[in-house]
Amino acid sequence: MEFKDYYKILGVDRGADQKTIRQTFRRLARESHPDVNKKKGAEERFKEINEAHQVLGDPAKRAKYDQIFDAYQSGGAPWQDLFGRAARAPGGWSGPGGVTFEVGSAEDLEQLFGRGGAGGFCDFFQQLFGVGGGFGRARRVQEPPRLESVIEIALEDAYRGARLKVNIPEIHRTLDVEIPKGVRAGQTIRLAGAAEGQDLYLKVQIAPHRLFERTDDDLTIEVPITVSEAALGGEIEVPTLDGKITMTVPPGTQPGRRFRLKGLGMSRPRGEGRGDLYVRVRIVVPTGLSARERELFEELRKARHENPRQDLLA
Repeated sequence: MEFKDYYKILGVDRGADQKTIRQTFRRLARESHPDVNKKKGAEERFKEINEAHQVLGDPAKRAKYDQIFDAYQSGGAPWQDLFGRAARAPGGWSGPGGVTFEVGSAEDLEQLFGRGGAGGFCDFFQQLFGVGGGFGRARRVQEPPRLESVIEIALEDAYRGARLKVNIPEIHRTLDVEIPKGVRAGQTIRLAGAAEGQDLYLKVQIAPHRLFERTDDDLTIEVPITVSEAALGGEIEVPTLDGKITMTVPPGTQPGRRFRLKGLGMSRPRGEGRGDLYVRVRIVVPTGLSARERELFEELRKARHENPRQDLLA
């Protein structure tokens, strides 16, 4: 089996410090992530980079890997055999150039390099020692916990879409986040490789709006009208997320009546049109009447001769 040179995979010198290895990994992971790089072989390259970082990014794993690396370069005996004998020899085994291997069991190997996993370091050694080498048991690598954060955006940003600078306390960084048009509360935005090569998931919350209530892709707004507008009808101005429009109120409009304005609600994702805007009217009863206004209302009361509570008292 071909030896995997993790230093060559990351493109760093053997003596590179941990900071250099970490920074190089971040850069390569961003460049090779399958969601960013659509070229053939990018996904395999991304897996290879992650595998190299799992080992070289951990000082203890790197030290053991360097022992194997030295044995591989020193020659004299196959490096696979050297490590295999080390695992079977009490107290370890000394190879060419004074290189000492101190891994004593399959459990030791798993603790050093992780518990198996497709493309992982332990997989690499399982292939080498799966037959007669003492390392035939494969165990699954436990996936790292999903990295999540919560962001709150304005309704206008959800309506139009936006590009925002968002502080992410979980990773102590501020990121540029693309807010898709029509995003709903509770939906998740995935930022591929944003956290040192690990994907970051942002759960969206939408701040309450002073005018509009949102239900899925529809909006509702309550608009006050006067008694005369309700009784006689007329045209009123209504706010929308794109500015004011004029709406006709029919004569005899009752309190709480809802009017549907089609296509004036939230943008739907992927350009699938828009929801509706519902206008709920609230009749405002005047206070502080002038003498003339009181006189007119008295005349109206005498002229109508109606009792809206009649059905209740029957």
